[in-house]
Order: sequence, then structure tokens, then C-alpha cells
Amino acid sequence: MTWRAAVCLALVALAGCNQLASKDERAPGLQDFPRPYRPVSALGGNEFSTEDQRDNLGEAKVVMDLAQIGAGTTVADIGAGEGYYTIRLAERVGEKGRVLAQDIDRAALQRLGQRVERERLDNVSIKLGEPDDPRLPTASFDRIFLVHMYHEVEEPYAFLWRLRPALNKGGQVIVVDVERPTDQHGIPPKLLFCEFEAVGFRLVQFVRKPELKGYYAQFEASGNRPDPKAIKPCGANKGK
Repeated sequence: MTWRAAVCLALVALAGCNQLASKDERAPGLQDFPRPYRPVSALGGNEFSTEDQRDNLGEAKVVMDLAQIGAGTTVADIGAGEGYYTIRLAERVGEKGRVLAQDIDRAALQRLGQRVERERLDNVSIKLGEPDDPRLPTASFDRIFLVHMYHEVEEPYAFLWRLRPALNKGGQVIVVDVERPTDQHGIPPKLLFCEFEAVGFRLVQFVRKPELKGYYAQFEASGNRPDPKAIKPCGANKGK
């Protein structure tokens, strides 16, 4: 092969790569949002699954105390799964409060629904969400819980942007997670802070607790919600 032919082939290959790199094959509703520069964990499959172990550590009580959950509070439990937090939140908020349990796993929601009926939790409702949209009603919640699930969100900017209007005035988002890479069922705090800030949230509290085997972060909306095209993505090396 001559050097001219080799150069031509290289240019053709480069052009093809550039076309692939520039083409956004995500769903139309996502193409205005930046791509996240981080991997994600597979759904479920982490150690935070045994309710007795979590209760022995006092996990739910610590989180609910930090989040100031009391009688009459309205809470959305995103990624509710089998309902560890849903059940305990329902007891804490009482008859005048409300808990919305949301997940993208239909089977998990069905099992949770049976549990809610069995325990007669009249203040709990259940909703199916989407991976990039929690599908929450506007101005409805004092607190939104994202417990050991945010690292599984593949489109964090779209997810948080669509979540934000669901907060009541003064409402806050609660994140409980572990400081490790996002493909190992955790997220570095600095990366978490950056992604929330990019969508117009402000960090109001951050603590590490042995009961959580990780950390607790609390955010509130700050300023106007940005236009999706104006969101600046965070680098994958944040927090390293």
C-alpha cells in the first residue's frame, strides 16, 4: 500500500469515528441534556438489602432525623425497591403525611404494593418511574429520598432536572450513598455535588455516619432551573 492510500484510509476512518462521536442516539427527550462522563452501576445487587442489619445500625432513624422527617411531612422515596424506607417513612409522617414510593422495577413495586396492603399503610401510594424521569407531581414533596440508588442513574442531568419541580417551596433532596466509583455502587461526593450544582441545586448539609456505611447529603433548589442545553457536564475525574 502506498503512503497516499494509507493516508486516505486513515482519513476515512477518522471521519467515520467523528460521525459516530457526534451522533446522539439517545431518545429525543434526552438529546438537549449533556452526556454524563461517568459509568453507572448495575441495578441492585449491593450490600444494602437486609432490613434487620440496617435497623441494627439505626440507619433509617439516623437519615430521617437528619432530614427532619416528622408528622405531616410529604416524602417521595425514589428507587423504593422492597420498601425499607417507605415503610419506616410512613410510620414517621403519620396520618397527615404522605409517602410516594417510586421505582422503575415493576416486580419490586408489585411486591411493595402487597406489603403496603398487608400492613394497611393508607398514607402510601406507589408509582412507576422512568430511568431518566421520576415522573413526580409538581410542587408536592417536602423531601425526596435517593438512597443508595443515584449511582445507578444513567442520565443524571435529565433526571435531576425533571425531579426539581416536584419539590415544595423549601423542599430538599436527600442522598445517601458510598464514596467509591460510580460503577461500584457508590459516587465520590465531589462528583455528586457537581452534578447537583449543574442542575441548580445547592448543598446544605453533608455528614459521614458509621450507621450509613457512607455519607448523607442534603440539597435544595437554588436560583432558576437551567436550560438543558446550558447545563455543563462534570468530568469523570471529579472526586478522585
